[in-house]
Amino acid sequence: MKTAAFAAAYPYLSRWVESCGWIEVGDDGMRPSLIRVLDEGGMIWESASHYASIDEALRDAEAAVAQFMREQYGE
Repeated sequence: MKTAAFAAAYPYLSRWVESCGWIEVGDDGMRPSLIRVLDEGGMIWESASHYASIDEALRDAEAAVAQFMREQYGE
């Protein structure tokens, strides 16, 4: 379930987890990334390992998902 504040700040990430795939946040012990964006086919994007804030990392993820959705779905 999305919250209004998250959806307002990160509309593409919100849509992604509602209808396309999921995101993982944190150390998964296997990759050096902080955030990973995935769908049934696998990983579509992963972040750098360190950011000044989680908001900065989420903004990167938002931009990557927006670009992916434009390229793949024509949005």
